[in-house]
This record gives sequence, structure tokens and C-alpha cells, in this order.
Amino acid sequence: MTKKSTIEVDKVNNQIVNWLKTYAENAKVNGFVIGISGGVDSAVTSTLCAQTGLKVLCVEMPIHQAACHVTRAREHIEQLKQRFPNVISTEADLSNLFETFKNVVPDDSNTAKVHLALANTRARLRMTTLYYFAGIHGLLVAGTGNKVEDFGVGFYTKYGDGGVDLSPIADLMKSEVFLLANYLKVPESILNASPTDGLFGDDRSDEDQLGASYDELEWAMLANEAGKTAKDFSGREKIVFEIYKRLNTINQHKMMPIPVCFITK
Repeated sequence: MTKKSTIEVDKVNNQIVNWLKTYAENAKVNGFVIGISGGVDSAVTSTLCAQTGLKVLCVEMPIHQAACHVTRAREHIEQLKQRFPNVISTEADLSNLFETFKNVVPDDSNTAKVHLALANTRARLRMTTLYYFAGIHGLLVAGTGNKVEDFGVGFYTKYGDGGVDLSPIADLMKSEVFLLANYLKVPESILNASPTDGLFGDDRSDEDQLGASYDELEWAMLANEAGKTAKDFSGREKIVFEIYKRLNTINQHKMMPIPVCFITK
């Protein structure tokens, strides 16, 4: 499986930073707020925002989080604050709020569906928290989704981590995000960690949930854009392509605009 060609990281970095600064200035806001998860996407996004010179608020929002996620997030935030004087941080531990929510909603006999619904609830509580801070500080919520997640397999929570004001890295493949992360000197602990959404309170990886790695899904996304079908492949390639097509199909409701019933006049 081949991967996308290497980007010119310095040019991409400058383009995104200029785009962020121009957008914020036109919107007449003070800067950006970003949820820091301990993963590479939020680390890259926050570093790009920091380069604008505008106010950047990094927010930790643990909900019974795995200890390694918290450690990586804090390491990145401290490094970023040392490098950029415009970066500040805060923590909102949402664990008790999450438990309160669980206690007031009815349970269901379908355990798998309950676990998934609660995982998405974590993301939506975090989105609400980010918009609280955005509102009181005059900031934009910066999204951390990459191209494979946002437009390939729809691997995000609708109105959760998908609820943002702007998406700086949504046109970058995951492999390109890692190239940019190296260029931006993101901590090694983040670069070496397996990508995870951290929504289940354990250390399961994105690959565990998706059934394929980001490199594989990136290949499948490009193959699909080239007009290939499952019949063109065999073995692992066919399995990965079918995984991509299934996820891309069932998650179209996240990627498409909200349907509107237009009334005939």
C-alpha cells in the first residue's frame, strides 16, 4: 500500500498559520481555544495556533482519562507555554459531570449501544466546555480533525469533537500531520504513541476501533478517489478498502450539510 507524497512542511506550516491569523482578525476575536488530548492532532493544531501570536488557551478535559493521556497532554502544554508567551492553559475535570449525566439518563439493555452513546457524550461535554471558554475569552474553537477522520471514515463525534469554528488541519492526511508534528518539535512521547480518541476511559487505539491503521485508511481513501472498487484488490488490501467504504458510507450524515426540507412555493 503506497502513501501520499511528502508535503513541503515549512510552506504548509506558514500557509496554515497565516490562514488562522487572517481568519481570526476578520472575525474580530482574540485567538483560539483548543482541547488538548495528548494526541498528535491536538498538539499540531495548538502549535500552529500559537504561531499566530494571538491568544491561545489550551484546555485539558479529563473524564476518567488513562494516565498516559494526561501525562502527554501536560508535557505538550508545558512545552508550548515555554516556547510561546501567548499560550495559557486551564483544566476542567469533567469526570463528576459525566457521572451525574449517567445517573440522570435511563439505562438500556443494549450494553454496546450504551457504551458508544456514553463515549460520544464525553466528546459533547468537552465541546460544550470549549465553547464556554470561547465565549468568555472571545476565542474561536479550533478543530483537531485530519482529512482521513473528517472526510474519509467520519471518525469523530457529531456535535462533539466535530463541533468547531474552524479546522486548520482537515486537509492533511494523518501521515502529513506526523510530518508537520516532527517539524514543529512535538514531544516524542506524543509522536511515538498509538493514536486514540480517549473516549472509553481506557487505552484502546483508533486502529482497534477502526480495524485498520491510518496508513492503510489513507491508502484506501486515495484508491477510492481514483475510482477503484473492492474488485480491484485482494487479501489485506481488499479488507482495508471494504472497511474504508463501509465507514465512509455509514458516516456520510456527519460529513454532509444538515438536510433541509425546502418548501415548494
